[in-house]
Amino acid sequence: MLTQLYRPPLALLTDLYQLTMAYGYWKLGRAEQQAVFHLFFRKAPFQGGYAIAAGLEQAVDYMNGYHFEPSDLEYLALLTGNDGKRLFEDAFLEYLGNLKLSVEVDAMPEGTAVFGQEPILRVRGPILQCQLLETPLLNIVNFQTLIATKAARISAAAGNDPVLEFGLRRAQGIDGGLSASRAAYIGGCAATSNVLAGKMFGIPVKGTHAHSWVMSFDTEQEAFEQYAAVLPNNCVFLVDTYDTIDGVRLAAEVGRKLRQQGHEMVGIRLDSGDLAYLSTEARKILDEAGFPNAAIVASNDLDERIIENLKIQGAKIAVWGVGTKLATSHDQPALGGVYKLAAIQDEAGNWQPKVKLSEQAIKTSIPGTLQVRRYEGPDGFIGDMIYDETKGIDVREIIVDAKDPTRRKRLSSKAQAVDLLQTVMQDGKRLGETEPLDKIRERAMQQISRIHPTIRRFMNPHEYPVGLDIGLHELRDQMIHDIRDKRLVDSVGDG
Repeated sequence: MLTQLYRPPLALLTDLYQLTMAYGYWKLGRAEQQAVFHLFFRKAPFQGGYAIAAGLEQAVDYMNGYHFEPSDLEYLALLTGNDGKRLFEDAFLEYLGNLKLSVEVDAMPEGTAVFGQEPILRVRGPILQCQLLETPLLNIVNFQTLIATKAARISAAAGNDPVLEFGLRRAQGIDGGLSASRAAYIGGCAATSNVLAGKMFGIPVKGTHAHSWVMSFDTEQEAFEQYAAVLPNNCVFLVDTYDTIDGVRLAAEVGRKLRQQGHEMVGIRLDSGDLAYLSTEARKILDEAGFPNAAIVASNDLDERIIENLKIQGAKIAVWGVGTKLATSHDQPALGGVYKLAAIQDEAGNWQPKVKLSEQAIKTSIPGTLQVRRYEGPDGFIGDMIYDETKGIDVREIIVDAKDPTRRKRLSSKAQAVDLLQTVMQDGKRLGETEPLDKIRERAMQQISRIHPTIRRFMNPHEYPVGLDIGLHELRDQMIHDIRDKRLVDSVGDG
């Protein structure tokens, strides 16, 4: 089953309603009508102040190989409506069989700090193609951005201490485990226990032994000695199988024997109990035994808040192994990213902006072919402007909060500024080579360092200034009023 599932291409990795809409566009002769869609989230995850964009490489790889196989079309031919008749006619399935993507995709580079309402991806091309890409793009980008952000928060709590990603056993399936390992590395983790992720992505792999190793021997000392005999260059002893303090003393004893043989004990791992107290006592034992450089590794359902609290308590932990709460994003299981139509080309070739209204202001979409310009000063990021690329930036250089139009900020053109969305695909083909994961990780670390500490904090973070170019704000506002006024007139006419 696995070899059948994880095979290229994956054109059917979509929701049925994407295909029914695609069929509708085709049936009405609108399949090639040009459109613009944006992928974005409205609120930063974890009640935080930022997110880290991730998943672009997999998204581009998915689109680059996009096509329907004969078996896909055979399956679609079997689908029926509520009257028992086929959903899709043969001519449409033939169209899908010959389909080759011709979209242009612009995206924030992976590892970029991103904020609410900002497009992470912009897809422009035939509306049928853009529509078919909605579900898979959200599936790929939402999860990896979520995990990269969680990893960034955990790494921030750990400070200069390395964080190891240990989440494969609890991850949401095979792809969930691999994607989590990759995204966690982007977000700041130093290594993973996931060997397949190490092979596929070049992530450093780390690991030692489990409680079952200790339990398989008659005594804990024998278990440590045999592990040292087999892997003398990888000795991190798990010390809490029976009694943690005794386990630390036994580890130190085996460490002395290991040193006599020309090897050095790397450290110990704590996986239960009062980690603040136990790490402090363990540090005393190891130091007195002559192992001041032996690292104390801690695991046991850690996350950024627990790590932060343990550091406040003075825990003597040097390496943090984080599994379930990272790989599954335990406290927020989904990012909530969306993919919205923002502009469509009319028969005369003119771009017509589109807006989605909502009773909730935050859910009213932003029209136009959007770009994000980031302004930066010597001390870090100043603010971001969302503007319509086809219209340019208004000379007033003012941004208006999309949620609260009374909140405004002037951004000086004298500040250093860069447009964040970069072209990664043209005419359905990828541009450039795969970016090394280490470079993406470095970008994420650099980006986070440029965000003000008040925005990075976990509790009640300050809100980073993101707003619409004032000209775009005025256009959007007018479109909203026009739509609502028309609906009022229509409702009076119906009455």
